[in-house]
Amino acid sequence: MKNVISGFSKLTKEQKIEWLCTHYSNNPEETIALLNRYNNSDAEVQKIHDEFIENTLSNYYMPFAVAPNFLIDQEVYAIPMAIEESSVVAAAAKAAKFWLNRGGFKTEVIQTEKVGQIHLNYSGDPLILMDFFETHRKDLLNSTSEITKNMRARGGGILEMKLVDKTAQLKDYFQIHMCFETLDAMGANFINSCLEQVAKTFETLAEQSTQFEPHKPKVIMSILSNYVPNCLVKAEVSCPIEELTENDIDGQEFAENFLTALQIAHAEPYRAVTHNKGIMNGIDAVVIATGNDFRAVEAGVHAYAARKGAYQSLTHAKVEEGNFHFWIELPLALGTVGGLTKLHPLVRLALEILRNPSAKDLMKITAVAGLAQNFAAVKSLVTTGIQKGHMKMHLLNILNGFGATTEEKNKLVAHFKNETVSNAAVQKALEELRK
Repeated sequence: MKNVISGFSKLTKEQKIEWLCTHYSNNPEETIALLNRYNNSDAEVQKIHDEFIENTLSNYYMPFAVAPNFLIDQEVYAIPMAIEESSVVAAAAKAAKFWLNRGGFKTEVIQTEKVGQIHLNYSGDPLILMDFFETHRKDLLNSTSEITKNMRARGGGILEMKLVDKTAQLKDYFQIHMCFETLDAMGANFINSCLEQVAKTFETLAEQSTQFEPHKPKVIMSILSNYVPNCLVKAEVSCPIEELTENDIDGQEFAENFLTALQIAHAEPYRAVTHNKGIMNGIDAVVIATGNDFRAVEAGVHAYAARKGAYQSLTHAKVEEGNFHFWIELPLALGTVGGLTKLHPLVRLALEILRNPSAKDLMKITAVAGLAQNFAAVKSLVTTGIQKGHMKMHLLNILNGFGATTEEKNKLVAHFKNETVSNAAVQKALEELRK
């Protein structure tokens, strides 16, 4: 077939680029120049980036920023964020400043338990399987001793292992459900290594046993879960209602509107998805900046949002004894050692900016970023509307899209200071300026 290639990964970087441009580029010279422009000028740094994944051609840059003035548990942080959406960092910083003199953010890590499962197929008597599992529980755990030795020495390791009958959900389906403490590591490789070792030992012991004839249990797969409902962190803010008064908006009215907005996000999934997406704007930006897996975090958080059978808001609010309370509770499986933490220069810097946090500290900081983002978004929605602030931040992107010069940008930023920003309005203003 046309454009099919064998052994692409074995080509040099230059050969990969040449092949790509030959078959998939309308302007090979421009494509080569573009890819080279985004390579790091430091050859050693670029080599590290090239080896993160397979078939690397160049780097895909995202802005790396900080949102300052976050008072978290009485310590002030500047939170690193890597994200391309124009209003996110500004909104986070604005929320941080708002709460700085109102007691700041308070946090609590509730649990740090992570999960992995060995999925089994077994058509025999469940009682026989259960008896076999209980008889060999210690053998299964002991088989991981070399893998878990270092983790156990630091206070982590395997917390629990149980056999679960899932045949009500799927015919002949059982699982070995295991819980882990991985300390400052996110722990994916550790968990998967433990699971595969237990699965291998289980299969060997089952093969040697006469209990199962003719129905031998079969291991289908072994893998960690990114749903970690027992790896929970909570972040919250609170202040007297009167301290919410701002400009011509009374604190009482603001609090009532804010609470109603959250009630809608609990009742209406269409709103809840966008509401939680805003939370994840802040969370993902910190997760990416610190070299963690934002896809795993996203999957686990959204599953948690639907744990009661309907997709709902991750944040909550109440007014009690004249005080406004706003909080978030969500699962975050994060790490500050392993993975990219030692390899990516900006990840190392991000962790340094955060004073080299433990995994628990990073959970707290990341939850705060999500809460701050949500506060800023809901505050805008129930007061000025979301577009006023968002489009102001988006103005430079629009102007760059129209190819505006530096002088034109300066004039139009001043022009739109008190005007509504939209693509059509910016285009019209730029055309009139050029006349």
